[in-house]
Amino acid sequence: MKKRLVLLLSLCMVASLAGCSKEEEEVKPAAAAPQIQVVNDTPAISIEDEAPADDGSHEGMYRSELTNEWISEDLKDQRPIAAMVDNEKTALPHYGVSRADVVYEMTNSLANDGITRLMVLVKDYESIDQLGSIRSTRPTNLIIAPEWNAIVCHDGGPFYIDDYLAKPYVDNFSGTFSRVDNGKSREFTEYICPGDMDKNFESKSNVSRTYNEYYNGGPHYKFVSSDSEINDLSGAPSVKDCTRVELPFKHNGSKLEYDPATQRYMYSEYGMKHTDPGNNDEQLGFTNVLLQNARYVKFDDNGYMMFHAIDFQRDGWFITQGKAIPITWSKEDEVTPTRYYDKDGNEVVLNTGKTYVAIIPDDKWGGLTVE
Repeated sequence: MKKRLVLLLSLCMVASLAGCSKEEEEVKPAAAAPQIQVVNDTPAISIEDEAPADDGSHEGMYRSELTNEWISEDLKDQRPIAAMVDNEKTALPHYGVSRADVVYEMTNSLANDGITRLMVLVKDYESIDQLGSIRSTRPTNLIIAPEWNAIVCHDGGPFYIDDYLAKPYVDNFSGTFSRVDNGKSREFTEYICPGDMDKNFESKSNVSRTYNEYYNGGPHYKFVSSDSEINDLSGAPSVKDCTRVELPFKHNGSKLEYDPATQRYMYSEYGMKHTDPGNNDEQLGFTNVLLQNARYVKFDDNGYMMFHAIDFQRDGWFITQGKAIPITWSKEDEVTPTRYYDKDGNEVVLNTGKTYVAIIPDDKWGGLTVE
């Protein structure tokens, strides 16, 4: 199969944009946002969209399409949110992030040593008392969130997001969440708290709380087929031991270390464990780790950029159970899930649990440590 990505970038001079280190909650346009046209002549990838069967012992529950865990059937049709969480050191500690189902980390700006931002996918958001702090979004997030049919929760962003927000498959709530007095400056005080989502749905009636016509249906990833099954990557092509992952994110120094007791990769940054005071100081940890080598485009001298999240057969890693295999990843369009394949062309099988996804600039990929 072949896929071509034709990128037509028409970027006018941008005057007086705020530097990324002191970002405004909303940046107004001085010119039209660059347009990106995707030309796709690749046949659609066939995917397995049937969830593993229930053995009859989970009445009133269903397998989450995000984690494969058993959760309340009352949540089955509820769309997840994709919350933009500030990852500057001043924003720590994060609240509620350890309760997320999937966490994306990606370079947010080419300034400030490539500072990252988190996009956290949460299905049962009403069970979290405080989530955040919430900050602005970027075009990359608005390209990835639709594959989950997720509602993007953020606070503004540069004018480059405007065309993406206008897409019919992008729903968002912006700057409409609670302010918490935490002794910090205003940009670090916004959190999603109980009642906030209800107010947003009431004020923006065109946004559906339940899955809409752009939802693909079924489990997002290919998961193991039963509660007792564990994919330990035995026999997978080019498998290697992996108990440590160091991301090439210079600003915050993200790191994942494998804990055999919990069979999770525990997250640290800024030289310390990432703990959640909103969840008994639990350290952020993941059963599955997906790393994506991604091309990007620089928009301006302020560091604004966008990843080519729609791409074909890019390099990556899948890491679980203390093992890692090299993979490739592909994404057909905004609403189609990103798919991950081993070196034999088989779609990788994730274990039941939370997943961490890092999108890494291709010119930083060589600085990644997987060992």
